Amino acid sequence: MSAESPGQKQGFKSKFSNALRPKKSRQVLRKGSRSTTEVPLPPGPDLNKPLPDPAPLQAHRLKYKQMHSQVDTQLGERRDYTTMIHSLGLLDPMDNSGPVEEDNENREPGEGDIAKLPRRLWAYIAWFLSPADAASLSLASITLYRRLGFNYFMVLDHPANYDYKMDFLAGIDRDLPRHLLCFPCGRYHRRTQEGTERLKPSHVINPLFNCPNAQNMLNPPPRHRITHGRTLPFSFVQLAMRAHRFGPHYGISVDSLARRWQRDDWSHSSRYLVHDGRLLMRVTSQTFAPAGLPPSSQRLLLHSREDYWPFFSACAHWRDGELMPACKCALNHIPKARDNGGLQAVEHKVKDRWAGRQHDPNALTTLCGFCRPMRRCPECPSEYLIEVKLTEDRSDPRNLQFRQAIVVTRWTDLGDGTTPNTIEWGAVNGQRDDYDSFQHYEKRAIASIFEAAFTADALPGQRIISMNPKQKKQGEKGHDWY
Repeated sequence: MSAESPGQKQGFKSKFSNALRPKKSRQVLRKGSRSTTEVPLPPGPDLNKPLPDPAPLQAHRLKYKQMHSQVDTQLGERRDYTTMIHSLGLLDPMDNSGPVEEDNENREPGEGDIAKLPRRLWAYIAWFLSPADAASLSLASITLYRRLGFNYFMVLDHPANYDYKMDFLAGIDRDLPRHLLCFPCGRYHRRTQEGTERLKPSHVINPLFNCPNAQNMLNPPPRHRITHGRTLPFSFVQLAMRAHRFGPHYGISVDSLARRWQRDDWSHSSRYLVHDGRLLMRVTSQTFAPAGLPPSSQRLLLHSREDYWPFFSACAHWRDGELMPACKCALNHIPKARDNGGLQAVEHKVKDRWAGRQHDPNALTTLCGFCRPMRRCPECPSEYLIEVKLTEDRSDPRNLQFRQAIVVTRWTDLGDGTTPNTIEWGAVNGQRDDYDSFQHYEKRAIASIFEAAFTADALPGQRIISMNPKQKKQGEKGHDWY
């Protein structure tokens, strides 16, 4: 019987040799050798049998790939919207590369293409434009000027097209840094105080250029009344916005417009900010107010005797609405001083002890629901906040004391400073009636925008209501304004 037979008992030597014998799977294939065993192949899939439904996640992936990986039949590109959105997010926001580059020096000039079109066609195109746009088109190149001619500039010189002329002249500010546009004359004048222009009171003669209409009262330059005796000429708005858009040598900085002044027992401070291409202004006015003023004394405290305007900053619509009644209501909340002589002092102490309170003559004044909310003028971008604060009186250095003072703060939007025809400047000065402040500033207040630019702490939450909720426009015929 051989050693391989199962009936033979194996010894130690045979077990050791079998352990060292290489396995069949480790045998090296040799040329010409064949496998002695045939492994049966598994049966192939049944093509007639339907495939099982994929998993929900796999089904969503297949559907998304089918929807967003289609090939555009016109351009031959794959419309993968996810890749397009991600590529837009990765682009540099300052990247100006595109199908047409404005500053491409290697681009072929288009004068030949412009010259191919006849003059009648260019005149027909300019007929659909405004006079200012047609003149700008004629000034774009020498070829267009030869096609359109000088007639569109003559049309701008007509008195009926004064607004179009100002719009056209405002568009060439970048080319004239040493000049300033004069609106009464309708032309540019050379700046006489280049780089040193300073805002001064209204009674101080402060010409920025030599203008023949400087003393013409029938054609005054545009300006905005800030407070009594203080105005903001539109020329300074131009200078501030030109310096912001083009560079410091085009005008003056915005911070140079800020001022502090006192007049008629009122102290004022103004500050300016450029936000989103527009000039914002904040004016804070305050004065000490005694308690228990009668109505006649309240009018003397709030209004000027010269023009019957408020001493604090106000827009052209201050007579309509509840601005002045709210100021008078705030004055009525100033606590009165107690008479501490005789039996009245004992009576007050007994009442305070019985009510469980302690009288503090310097306590903070709390306003009511009528005068506390912030007011917004519905016809112009102006907001008002009325407060009564305990302020230190420094008029007498030897006897410093705290007194109650009424503080009126106004925030307003003065426009982009290009021309006085802008909707913000016209609405603030009462020259336009097509402005809706609650539509333009429906998401964020002007005061919040202004204060957030200078301080990390925002204003306390204020409820903003309309200054004229009943939409009554009586002007001087009304009785509540005085």
